[in-house]
Amino acid sequence: MATPVLLDCYELLAAWRRVTPNAEFVGHYRHELDELGEAVLNPPPSGRRQIVLTDVYCQLTEQLGHFSAMSVAVTTCSYGIRVPDVVWMPCDKWEGFDRDDPVPFVPDLCVEVLLDSDRTRDIDRRVKAYMDGGAAEVIVIGQRGEIGFWGNKGRRQASLFGITLQLDRMYFDVGGVATHRSVNR
Repeated sequence: MATPVLLDCYELLAAWRRVTPNAEFVGHYRHELDELGEAVLNPPPSGRRQIVLTDVYCQLTEQLGHFSAMSVAVTTCSYGIRVPDVVWMPCDKWEGFDRDDPVPFVPDLCVEVLLDSDRTRDIDRRVKAYMDGGAAEVIVIGQRGEIGFWGNKGRRQASLFGITLQLDRMYFDVGGVATHRSVNR
């Protein structure tokens, strides 16, 4: 059996362009591409996940400026083209590439919200791919509202960007009292 060959950035982009106009993928499912260029279908986010990721987007925009975006496809070197829930990067990084295509690199900050069970199965690979691809920080929001910050040396106690998130506990499976780094309202 032959060893599968990982696609480079250009081959991933070509595969993305072949998949994107396909009506089978439009509307009901968000798609990503694995490192071999195969389509990975993701069901649409639940209502509560959409509310939380919108809340995170709004808070990041307020704290870092308006260069945040939701559900933007990004190209990773090791895990294909993935779609973090929220990304942020400085203005100058948004220039110089076709914004109708996936971002050809990983933005400075990526956020994943794990309220839907399908997101928990590969979160370690996602975090590693984002960090290996150049992210300065990855924020992961767990099913109980816990907020984790990852940097290039692993898990961090606080955000490299000084971000604090306050999320409404009603959207999480929470037992007990919330902490200042997790669900605050």
